[in-house]
Amino acid sequence: MILFVVVVGLAVVLGYLLGGRLSAFENLRLRWWGLIVVGLAIQFMPLPEGDGGTDLVLRTAALAVSYTLIVSFAIANVRVPGMPLILIGVAANFLVIVSNGGMPVSESALIDSGHGNDVGQLQQEGLDKHHLMDDDDVLTFLADVIGIPSPIGQAISIGDVFVYLGLTWLTVAAMRGWTPSSPKERGPYRGRHRRGSARVVDLEVEHPVPVEHLAGATGSGTGP
Repeated sequence: MILFVVVVGLAVVLGYLLGGRLSAFENLRLRWWGLIVVGLAIQFMPLPEGDGGTDLVLRTAALAVSYTLIVSFAIANVRVPGMPLILIGVAANFLVIVSNGGMPVSESALIDSGHGNDVGQLQQEGLDKHHLMDDDDVLTFLADVIGIPSPIGQAISIGDVFVYLGLTWLTVAAMRGWTPSSPKERGPYRGRHRRGSARVVDLEVEHPVPVEHLAGATGSGTGP
């Protein structure tokens, strides 16, 4: 959570430095935003902690539903600046979490982030949404293997890096007034008139022809 706040804060500062403003966020329109709300809410729910059987199935299913909703949200808004990076990051986390029934955390990342004392605790607690990486885990290069030292003190994955980069890009773009769903302004219609139609009528109205000229034009030209 600390890293999230730091990233958002730095993105806002960068947005101001590039001439943006926070009030421009009101013009940003995101599609299907309810998906990410529900997806994140599921991750805050208590999940079973068993390493097999029903606990593993329920935990994996819940996390799969959560990330499916978040990925769907990112796909629906993929044309928004920064969203492609967020999609890549979320998809990477989705893959490693579903493959292992939770996010593996390497011991070295815990030590580098200042949480070396939590290694024993994770070993005792067993599997959860996060668990200590072991030899049975797969796709471990996508796991939480990057340790960020104090004052942030957090272990993150390469997927998290993509998410934070995309979030920074999105924040700056929104502050600079990029509105993906706003229709382009259109001016009044200026269609072309066919020759000899309405434009000719306008000319006749503006410059009326004398009656005697009309009479001469319609006669035989031989006189009375």
